Amino acid sequence: MTIDLRTRIGQLNDVLCTVNMLNWDARTQMASGGAETRGHQVATLMGIARQMILDTAMQDAVDAAGDDPQAYAVREAIDHHARLPADLLQAKAQHATVAGAAWAKARAQGDFAIFQPHLEKVVTLARRTADALGHQGHPYDPMVQVFEPGETAASLETLFDSLRAGILPILDRARARPAPRTDFLYRDYDPRLQKQFATKIAHALGYDFDRGRLDTAVHPFEVSFTRNDVRITSRWSRNYLPMSIFGTIHEVGHALYEQGVDPIHTRSAFTTDMIGLYAVGGTSFGMHESQSRLLENHVGRGPAFWHAHFPHLRDTFPDQLSDVTTEEFVAAVNRVEPGPIRVEADELTYDLHIMLRVRIEMALMEGSLEVADIPDTWNQAMKSDLGIEIDSDAHGCLQDVHWSSGYIGSFPTYTIGNMTAAQLMRHLGEGSPGVISAVNESNLEPLRGSLREAVWKHGRSLTRAQILDRLGLASNDPSAYLEYLDRKFS
Repeated sequence: MTIDLRTRIGQLNDVLCTVNMLNWDARTQMASGGAETRGHQVATLMGIARQMILDTAMQDAVDAAGDDPQAYAVREAIDHHARLPADLLQAKAQHATVAGAAWAKARAQGDFAIFQPHLEKVVTLARRTADALGHQGHPYDPMVQVFEPGETAASLETLFDSLRAGILPILDRARARPAPRTDFLYRDYDPRLQKQFATKIAHALGYDFDRGRLDTAVHPFEVSFTRNDVRITSRWSRNYLPMSIFGTIHEVGHALYEQGVDPIHTRSAFTTDMIGLYAVGGTSFGMHESQSRLLENHVGRGPAFWHAHFPHLRDTFPDQLSDVTTEEFVAAVNRVEPGPIRVEADELTYDLHIMLRVRIEMALMEGSLEVADIPDTWNQAMKSDLGIEIDSDAHGCLQDVHWSSGYIGSFPTYTIGNMTAAQLMRHLGEGSPGVISAVNESNLEPLRGSLREAVWKHGRSLTRAQILDRLGLASNDPSAYLEYLDRKFS
């Protein structure tokens, strides 16, 4: 019996959704002693996924599919994986779980030395991957293109130079303004009540709990097992309230994208990253990040949002917030205050955190920086860029989970997401002012509808560049983002 292309892709998606499930479990509730065997399990499934792509029957199905639009994505994946040795893929998958456990331990103890040998192996495997895939320019190029197709070290350096030149003067002006009151952000907030409030906010933003759930993780993330099961996590710092609120809003942005993919794409090439071997509906990491940063910053930090929701937050924490007005809260969560932690950074300094990570990744890939030298390099850059003294590796180079997962090349997508979010919001403001007016009245349904039509429903059937081009936008134009930052903070 001949199995057609769409059936084979559906089976591949099933396998990769199972990998997502195992990784979700590893990062939310798996016993620490299970890391090594979980690594073997994930590696086995990733190997099976690769075999499914390279199976001659898959090629035959592609050939028989004719002009089926899914066939092109499969051909691209076959070419990619044919260049990667099977043992390399399995080594990366197996090591990710072990390295993740080592990272969590190192972060808890603030000791980079615990993680160092694991990161050295991650870098070695990344260099082997770049060599196997081949590149004409920088060895970083094939790594970043897994997460953001079309981008290179050179294109990123050009973009980052433009952004840095635009951001620094705005930052200087913002820091010269009087600082808002922030003392109430650091009071004692019961984590259980934080989660209750985060759940209500997620509901209000449109997250469908019939197709999702909210759990706790060391590092917040979203993951989907098709659009019908899209899960988010957050974390609950007892003495810093914004972490849980904006971490949750951020992950809801990711989740709305996944839940908003057209059902017709379920278990198809357009909800399967066959290059990165990842079941996901978003077309790229940068476009995905644009949805989370749009919701977090353009909506979640806006006055209208908190005029609607601060009364409930104050009712949840009456002792902590009884002396705080809505306006004071909005000013506090929009303050410009350089700090060591990326996920807590204000909008103006956030991209400087990203640029540091990307510089380090590029240097690691080209061999001009050794893993052992990362803490010193990191700490010196934080001092020179932001005037921040790093007191512990946990607050420095160990704060992000990405490198333990082997995600070298993913960090640029956060800045691409910031830029793209601003482009989309400016486009809506110019072409659909009623959408923005509704947001300003805390009515988010028109915004969700617009994003669903422009971005979400397409899944991976259109690239980020194609989605923006349909809207008359250029894919690497920072002007809207810099205008937004200047208008908000100058």
